[in-house]
Amino acid sequence: MEYFLQNVVNALQWGSFYALIALGYSMVYSILMLFNFAHGDIFMVGAYIGFGIATGLMALFAMGGLMLPGWMTLILTIVIAMFLTSFVGMFVERVGYRPLREAPRASAAITGLMIGIILETGNLAMFGAQRLSFPSLIETVTYDVGGIFVTNKKILIVVVSLVLMYGLHLFIQKTKWGMAMRAMSYDYLAVPLMGVSINVIAPMTFAIGSALAAAAGILYGLAYPVLDPYMGVLLGWKAFVAAILGGRGSILGAALAGFLLGFIEIFVTMVFPSTLRDVIAYSIILLILTFRPHGFFGQAHSTQLRL
Repeated sequence: MEYFLQNVVNALQWGSFYALIALGYSMVYSILMLFNFAHGDIFMVGAYIGFGIATGLMALFAMGGLMLPGWMTLILTIVIAMFLTSFVGMFVERVGYRPLREAPRASAAITGLMIGIILETGNLAMFGAQRLSFPSLIETVTYDVGGIFVTNKKILIVVVSLVLMYGLHLFIQKTKWGMAMRAMSYDYLAVPLMGVSINVIAPMTFAIGSALAAAAGILYGLAYPVLDPYMGVLLGWKAFVAAILGGRGSILGAALAGFLLGFIEIFVTMVFPSTLRDVIAYSIILLILTFRPHGFFGQAHSTQLRL
């Protein structure tokens, strides 16, 4: 039982990354009816921006003789990185996707893949092929809870992820901007005729999704402090699977499917060799989609942004 509960904790941490990234996929699809296949690389960019901010803040405070608590440096890193990465998302929407709104969806998909390659290549040009070590902003503390070992970083990752998801829920449900996004997701062709500009809602959606991906990148760096230019490829595709599994256009579904995917991957390795993890996990997801082709909360004729 202790081994089982230990893996539950690990699955919650792993699922947090998938859930935060999957939200960006689901939001963009609900508004523009396309998947941003560069989103996994935006996760990578957010992690590198967080690395630069954290390193810069630590150096700046050291030069001034100041010693900020690690948690404060972490908060500043997450907030600033989310803010800066949101502009990366808006730039991607403006340059890559806005000219293709009337183009075939295949053109937009290929564009997303090319943007991802550009981001990866740009990263290689700036930092080289060597991996970077994300700074340890807070000291790791391990708690023994009835034989289950939980670190403060795992608790932080899960809590911050849930807070961000709940914040997105409040934004979508309680604000005028969120109402406009829900209306746009219902019919992005008719709603602009009522005065809601898609040129405002679309970049806002990319900005929010990119900010969440940046938060996921920093949290990932805390848990696995090794960054490389291709770190977003595999996680991005897996989060895309989670968005499909949750139901296209469903934010709640994307979040739940992200955690479910984390649970499946972790618990498969309890029984089978780790080399079989992906093939077994995604065979299970394929089986689920066979019986739920529209995902957990997807609908056949609607992509309305739902929670």
